[in-house]
Amino acid sequence: MSDLTTTAPFGTVISVRGSLARIGLYANATMTLAQMRATVGRFISIRAGTSAIIATITEVSCEDLQAGGQFVACASVDLLGEITYGARPKFQRGVTTYPTIGDAVQLITSDELRTVYAPNGSDQIDVGTLQQDPSVIAYVDIEELLSKHFAVLGSTGVGKSTGVSLLLNEILKSRPNLRIFLLDVHNEYGRCFGERAMVINPRNLKLPFWLFNFDEIVDVLFAGRPGVPEELDILAEVIPLAKGIYTQYQNADRIGLKRIDPKTSGYTADTPVPYRLVDLISLIDERMGKLENRSSRIIYHKLISRIETVRNDPRYAFMFDNANVGGDTMAEVISYLFRLPANGRPMTIMQLAGFPAEVVDSVVSVLCRMAFDFGLWSDGVSPLLFVCEEAHRYAAADRSIGFGPTRKAVSRIAKEGRKYGVYLGLVTQRPAELDATILSQCNTLFAMRLANDRDQALLRSAVSDAAANLLSFVPSLGTREVLAFGEGVALPTRLRFKEVPAHQLPRSDAAISTMPSLSGHDMRFVDAVLERWRGATMHRDVPNDPIIADRPAARTMDAPMLQPALGLDPDRFSLLKKPLR
Repeated sequence: MSDLTTTAPFGTVISVRGSLARIGLYANATMTLAQMRATVGRFISIRAGTSAIIATITEVSCEDLQAGGQFVACASVDLLGEITYGARPKFQRGVTTYPTIGDAVQLITSDELRTVYAPNGSDQIDVGTLQQDPSVIAYVDIEELLSKHFAVLGSTGVGKSTGVSLLLNEILKSRPNLRIFLLDVHNEYGRCFGERAMVINPRNLKLPFWLFNFDEIVDVLFAGRPGVPEELDILAEVIPLAKGIYTQYQNADRIGLKRIDPKTSGYTADTPVPYRLVDLISLIDERMGKLENRSSRIIYHKLISRIETVRNDPRYAFMFDNANVGGDTMAEVISYLFRLPANGRPMTIMQLAGFPAEVVDSVVSVLCRMAFDFGLWSDGVSPLLFVCEEAHRYAAADRSIGFGPTRKAVSRIAKEGRKYGVYLGLVTQRPAELDATILSQCNTLFAMRLANDRDQALLRSAVSDAAANLLSFVPSLGTREVLAFGEGVALPTRLRFKEVPAHQLPRSDAAISTMPSLSGHDMRFVDAVLERWRGATMHRDVPNDPIIADRPAARTMDAPMLQPALGLDPDRFSLLKKPLR
């Protein structure tokens, strides 16, 4: 019991109300107020029988104190948990023995902090140190972090991306076989995970158009705008028939198998089976030929033109390569995207900055949906962490903006994913714009500096811990400082993320200099940039077949993409003169 009397008390309990208490700080304590630093955010321990109640100071005031009284100040505290002293000190959340009036109050010692934050198993990751005592390591329970989802919140420039890199690298160390899929909106994480990550972009992605469900393919064809009802009715009718025709072709190649009538195939517009665009267009054209009304024929003609326009746009090559050849490549696509088998690269970084803006929402929707469905139909035997950067773009609180199927896919992972081994990590700088239902499913929150009042209010409503008053620190947190709440941490904690090695820093942290090159830029430089610019929207291969017009798949699957966001320095200037791969 000597642990209970290691330091002299500097205050006493003067009132208790639920999980809150008021303490009076002695005027004649051996330490001055400045020495004991009894200020907001500090942990204290209240001696209650054979245990020590751990609390955090949320307010300190010397108002309304009697002159010459025994107290120099009063403090409000939130009760968080308690340390029980037996054969070995042990910390637990919640309070079983409440303090009484007159119980002694002491500043928490380093040993007590280590007891609170001591890893209770091997499944812990080291993310930094406590802001109150840098000698104490802040551990996060990785099982609680993953299985109950987590979110990283913070304004631009506070170290949010660096924190995400740190968390994911530590998770990879602890769970080397866990598959991770990261949506990289700004193409800044490509170098953070070395050889453990496969970087995917439009130049090495094959995501066949037939994997898109009806809502998603409509979003692609209509460039994010609402579809024309008459054209949607036609698509809903002919897509299942095109799938049946493809199945008929496949079965016709097998001796002894009966040909299947496309109309009785049982496929829907959402069934993920292959079909060919040439069959789809033929079906639409066939129906158009049977019409005598010119105005009705225009609707079919517009739909065919819409499909052909998207099909021939080189920016959509990742979807429409071999669109008229067919082939059931769903197993290969899922294996490649979600690293099954991992082959030493359990992580996928999907760089979204190179995709056409009109199709990004649809692509994210397909990826989220396939990740969940694969977990569902595999009974969760191969867990996956799905990390969504800039999550408010895909699951907006305002239902009138964004793409509904994407929000639905993210929401489905948030609500049901843990049952099937699909875990969610959300990263956003505007939590107020994120669907509150989805955020509420994240049981561990890492809150960095947030200046917006609406963001702070939403965060306050999402935190269920008794120490919600700690959120008053959010506007004044320093860079790399974090308030961690929830199941993954022992207590609501103000901590500082540890330093990240230079090779693991996101690209945005290795800031491009605002100073122009000393050598200047001539017309050759401008011409080289324009060549790359125009090349991004041009066919570089001459079609061999005027009907099929398929581009040969000559790209390597690991080819990195030359990103404009990486900056233009003298070492890369020579690359600009070469055609893009």
